[in-house]
This record gives sequence, C-alpha cells and structure tokens, in this order.
Amino acid sequence: MTQNSEALTDKTGAVVGVAPDPAERRYTVSVEGQVAGFTQYADRTAGASTQRVFYHTEVDEAFGGRGLATILVKEALDDVRAQGKRIVGVCPLVAAYLKKHPEYSDISDPVTKDILAWLGV
Repeated sequence: MTQNSEALTDKTGAVVGVAPDPAERRYTVSVEGQVAGFTQYADRTAGASTQRVFYHTEVDEAFGGRGLATILVKEALDDVRAQGKRIVGVCPLVAAYLKKHPEYSDISDPVTKDILAWLGV
C-alpha cells in the first residue's frame, strides 16, 4: 500500500506491509507475511464528506516495541487522504498520532458526542 518504492521496515529492520481489509473494515500490518496487528474503522457520512472513524488499534504483544502501530496508523491515514475522506481518531492511539502529526489536521475532525453515540460507545 505504501506509495514510495522503498520497502517499509520496523525498528528491527524486518520488512513490514500494511494492507486495507475493507471486508473487515480495517487495515492490517504484517511482518514478513505474518499479520501482527490491525486498526479498525467505521465509515460515517457527514454532510458531503465521508469520515473514516478509527475506533480500535492493536498489535500482538509478540511484536511489541517495533514501531508497528505507528507504521500502521501512518499508512492508514495516508490511504484515507488518498481516498478523499476525513479522519476521526476515537482510538487513543490514532488520536495521539494525530496530535503529534499536524500534517493531518486539514483532514481531521474532532471526536464529538454524536460520533460516539453513532459508534455506540
């Protein structure tokens, strides 16, 4: 899914892949072909735009400390931008990433009570 020709690698130098899984409404991150984690989303129509609401991210403990969650979230957000959608970071990890990376502020919407009610949380 990455847009450049360089392979993605984690902190150990292992080859990492990020792929959309629309059937499961998530993006997965894999290390050398083995799925290591995912971030889940739900798409919400908001006026004329679509918001991709990220509500859960997890990486298997066996792959912890390798930077996979950061790689996963960056690639997912870049894909959302490429699709012309907006981002809502309900998931604490995605919210923290958005706070540290203002380059996504032009396509980010705040978490509201309406969005939380829509998600059922």
